[in-house]
Amino acid sequence: MTPSIMLISLLFVVLSMAVSYALRSKIKKYSETPMRSGLSGKEVAERMLRESGIFDVRVVPADGFLSDHYNPITKTVSLSTEIYEGRNVAAAAIAAHECGHALQHATGYPWLTMRSKLVPAVQFSSNIVQWVLLAGIFLINVFPGLLLGGIVLFAVTTLFSLITLPVEFDASNRALAWLDQTRITTVDEQPKAKDALKWAAMTYVVAAVASIATLIQYIFIYMGRRD
Repeated sequence: MTPSIMLISLLFVVLSMAVSYALRSKIKKYSETPMRSGLSGKEVAERMLRESGIFDVRVVPADGFLSDHYNPITKTVSLSTEIYEGRNVAAAAIAAHECGHALQHATGYPWLTMRSKLVPAVQFSSNIVQWVLLAGIFLINVFPGLLLGGIVLFAVTTLFSLITLPVEFDASNRALAWLDQTRITTVDEQPKAKDALKWAAMTYVVAAVASIATLIQYIFIYMGRRD
C-alpha cells in the first residue's frame, strides 16, 4: 500500500470514528427521550408494517448494539434489544427506518433491487480484493493486469457503497413521513428522530466517499506506472 493510500485510509478511519462516535452519542441522547405514545420499537415496527399492508414480515430481536437490519430473504426486521424494547425516540426512528426497507422490498424499489443483485459479487470481491490489489502493486511492472483486476473488484464494492446511499436515505424518508403522518412522534419528537437518522446515514456517506477516494488512488497508481 502506497503512502498516499495509507494517508487517505487513515484520514477516513479517523473521520469514520468521529461520525460513529457522534451517532452513538445521538442514539444515547434520544434513547433517554421517552415517547409520549409509549410504544416500543417492536410495536412501532409492527404497526408500520401492518398499516403499510405488509403482513408477511416478522419483527424479531437481535444481539448487538445498532445491529438493526432488514433481511429481504427471510423477510425479517431484526432490532437490537435496545431498539426492540425501547420506548423512546431513537427506538421509534430506527425501527421505522428498518421497516422502510421492508416497504422498499414490497414495492420493488429499484435501488434496493439493484443492491440485492450486487450482493453475491460484493461478497466474492470483498474476500480477495485487498490481496489482489496488494499483489498488483508489487507486480505492477511485471503483470499490470493484476492491479487492473484488483481495481475492477474494488470498483464493485465502491458501486455497492454508492447504491446503498439512496436506499438508506429513502428508507429514512419513508420512516419519518410515516412517524409524522401517524403522529407516533410529536412535533417536539420528530426533529429528534430526523437527527438520529441523519447521523446514521452519515456513516454510509463516509464509507462511500472513502471508497471513491481509495479507488481513484489505485487508478492513479495504475495509470502512472503503466508506461
